[in-house]
Amino acid sequence: MAVEHPPAMPAGDQTRIHDIGYRGYDGPRLGRAYARRSLYSQSLRGAYGLGRSVKSKVLPMLLFAVMCLPAAIMVAVAVFTKAHELPVPYTRYAIIMQAVISLYVASQAPQAVSRDLRFKTVPLYFSRPIETADYVLAKFASLASALFILTGAPLLVMYVGALLAKMGFAHQTELFTQGLVSVALLSLLFAGIGLVIAAVTPRRGFGIAAVIAVMTIPYGAVTTLQAIAHVQDESSAIPWIGLFSPITLVDGVQSAFLGATSRSPGGVDPSAGQGVVYVLVVLALIAGSYGLLTRRYKKVGL
Repeated sequence: MAVEHPPAMPAGDQTRIHDIGYRGYDGPRLGRAYARRSLYSQSLRGAYGLGRSVKSKVLPMLLFAVMCLPAAIMVAVAVFTKAHELPVPYTRYAIIMQAVISLYVASQAPQAVSRDLRFKTVPLYFSRPIETADYVLAKFASLASALFILTGAPLLVMYVGALLAKMGFAHQTELFTQGLVSVALLSLLFAGIGLVIAAVTPRRGFGIAAVIAVMTIPYGAVTTLQAIAHVQDESSAIPWIGLFSPITLVDGVQSAFLGATSRSPGGVDPSAGQGVVYVLVVLALIAGSYGLLTRRYKKVGL
């Protein structure tokens, strides 16, 4: 009996149909808000290396420890000596530790955005129910939150230590609140500036160098000019010169409205009118940074 064979396939035809059991998704659609929260959470965790390799955790955790260690030492000294005031005011701590804060921004701002640019994954985000504003808001908020944790944690250590040293509760709470307002403003300003610079280039190394330059060079130039003005008895110009550096902007705002003493040469505090100008410049920089990021990612997402 003859055996029937299946018809031969044309030479070179490798067509196959496979049943892979694909099924449509019938579950809940969580929408933009869930996607935005997830991106914020993932970015905030990434700012401290959580969920990433051990190597990625070393620098942010080291910088966090460096930020908190001097505060812990001051608390120990205050408790041991039964001091009535902390040696460094809450509002001045972040100004003193500005180098550590700038290094943190320089290392984590490119980490937040440069990889998405380098590997061209930004359009994939926008293929989901998430828009440019959601992406920018999540990244901005996550880095600002990471900076607030970095700068607020040592203030909390100081506050708890002050209470353990039996310093006045109401007085310390007021000073601690002023310090939190100051570092919150600093966190928003530094996050905005760092992200704008990092979003310009997909090269992380270039982003790190650029952020460090923007954070340090203007400060050096401003303090030099302020010192010259102080030596030449032009003290009235010192507050105006402080408008041209991120850290002196924060210093000017807290000196004008949060009871701090300016760290400018000569210790000249801005007047109330100059303080208003400082606040407006800081808010303009924060809003401008957000606007530039939104504009940047509208182009990248195409």
